[in-house]
Amino acid sequence: METAQIVMQLQSVTAIAVAILISTAAVGTAIGFGMLGGKFLEGAARQPEMAPMLQGKMFIVAGLLDAISMVGVGIALYFTFASPFLVEVLRHIPQ
Repeated sequence: METAQIVMQLQSVTAIAVAILISTAAVGTAIGFGMLGGKFLEGAARQPEMAPMLQGKMFIVAGLLDAISMVGVGIALYFTFASPFLVEVLRHIPQ
């Protein structure tokens, strides 16, 4: 196999892995926000006087949910633009 074919195959597999990483992070965040909003509305409906305190805690948890998906996006961008796998492949291929 030529070096160019190996590099193209590695880049295509990396693109698929990045798509899976970003999509699972988005789906997980969406599920988390749905559950968070539902539980907040249940809590506010049961005890309306606690709604301001619950709202503050809800925003903290929402920020943490967003942070998890942003870490996934950062890792995906790292794999896309500075692939450590590509460096290792090029290092072990005889010239």
